[in-house]
Amino acid sequence: MAMSEALSNQEIQAAWANLAEEVRTGVLLTLRMGRPFGSHVPYVFGKDWTRAYIHVSRLALHTEHLLEEPRVGLFVSEPDRQGKNPLALRRMNLQGEAVLLNADAPNYAKVKERYLARFPQSAMMFGFADFALWELRLEDVHLVLGFGQAYLAEATTPLNWTHQKPNTKSVKGET
Repeated sequence: MAMSEALSNQEIQAAWANLAEEVRTGVLLTLRMGRPFGSHVPYVFGKDWTRAYIHVSRLALHTEHLLEEPRVGLFVSEPDRQGKNPLALRRMNLQGEAVLLNADAPNYAKVKERYLARFPQSAMMFGFADFALWELRLEDVHLVLGFGQAYLAEATTPLNWTHQKPNTKSVKGET
């Protein structure tokens, strides 16, 4: 199968922004006893993919995990539907660390405002003592826009997307 032509950084960034806008929830991956643990969470991104924000309860298992081990992943995918090839769904897999965002942090008010603009039904939870905003400081992303359209980026250059090339090693472990 021929490799698809790479998109421009502007096209990739626009596709990323569309996916982030269209899909309001993702799977937060934390570590529980050294193993991945997935939780469904609403999120908002910062100015680019290197920062995401979640508002979660201290009573939730994923929050306990964050307090013990800050390494996280966030997986966002367009929903599957009849007639769509599930392997061609647009999706992104991001990795980094989570940090509790204190109410006195310089960006807290702006993040809260953005979060409530996207999830107005969450306003009541901001008054609950067990809920808090967390900042996901994301270091790298794997973005899939369809077959042959997979891209990688790092936080040091978040708008510089690299077209992922197929691995030339044998899948069957042959040498």
